[in-house]
Amino acid sequence: MRLPQNIGAIDMKKSEALIMKAINSGVNYFDTAYMYPGSEEALGAILEKNQARNKVFIATKLPLLFVKGSADFDKFFNKELERLRTSSIDYYLMHMITDHGQWQQLKTWGIEEWLVEQKKQGRIRQAGFSFHGSVNEFLKVLDAYDWDFCQIQYNYSNPNFQAGVTGLKKAAERMPVVIMEPLLGGKLANGLPPEAVSIFKKTNPALSPAAWGLRWVWDQAEATVVLSGMSAQSQLEENLAVADKATTGMLSATEHEAYQQVLTVFNASYKIHCTGCAYCMPCPRNVNIPACFAAYNTSFSMGFANGMQQYTTSTGVTSARRSGAGLCIKCGKCEGHCPQHLPIRQHLTVVYKRMEPFWFRFVITVVRVFLGKNRDR
Repeated sequence: MRLPQNIGAIDMKKSEALIMKAINSGVNYFDTAYMYPGSEEALGAILEKNQARNKVFIATKLPLLFVKGSADFDKFFNKELERLRTSSIDYYLMHMITDHGQWQQLKTWGIEEWLVEQKKQGRIRQAGFSFHGSVNEFLKVLDAYDWDFCQIQYNYSNPNFQAGVTGLKKAAERMPVVIMEPLLGGKLANGLPPEAVSIFKKTNPALSPAAWGLRWVWDQAEATVVLSGMSAQSQLEENLAVADKATTGMLSATEHEAYQQVLTVFNASYKIHCTGCAYCMPCPRNVNIPACFAAYNTSFSMGFANGMQQYTTSTGVTSARRSGAGLCIKCGKCEGHCPQHLPIRQHLTVVYKRMEPFWFRFVITVVRVFLGKNRDR
């Protein structure tokens, strides 16, 4: 999902180097999805070029947001096989299930029979689901089918979010559990307030915030696989080192206390729990929703000036095609796609009030007029 980018597209050269180093270092599980732009194609091309398909397990997903009936099962699955340049998928997930009713609808379209047939043909080896709803709904979905595995969001920022620790333990009693968002979309690696980073450093100066986030998940026996979106060699090397040393129950009482202290600081400064997945995009009004939320959070965690600078640059407030929060018309399209079920329209209103105060709008208007006149010369 977070492969190296170059001007908005996946950088194939860097991605190939990253993926092949991961494989040669022992990583054998690669998670992608139909909805991750360019991801399936990139992974498929790289594995084929390096003759590495038989060295890894591929996990990809049926895009339930686009599925309107039984004919779509083959439509999307065949396209994924084509993109990934493979004849079979090792771990196939129902992508982003939010409640039991969603699974019931799939059943009426014949999803169970379809999965049986794909397994019989050897095109799908393991069937699972990724979940983004409440714990009560998770438990219902867990009991609704003989799943081979499941995937949930889980990190120390909120152990009870979505399926949470309750769902983790219940699922682990009968199947492998894959953990996504262990670093909350990178926020627990690069978005912690200085005070929180200081707490971690004081406890163990040898560990980065990212290592702290990953170790918290690895410490728990129920976590079978921990996914981490890596976009740089340095991130890969650190994650490999952390995983190599990880054991269940490795955290000390002092370290557990550090997490609690950091969580107190984090919750006070991190106002909108957006992971930056961009499922809400594109916005019909061109609002850069993840960028708006990231800048807003920065204005609390790193100071108002830093937040304003980030907001100004990331939403193009001086450009003809700007993407700030003030453009939102509250159509609600974004909220139907958000895995976190955030009240995006409400949050954008709050962001607009803080990040585009009257004096800011006045200054930007003057700047636009100035730039417009100069562009005409």
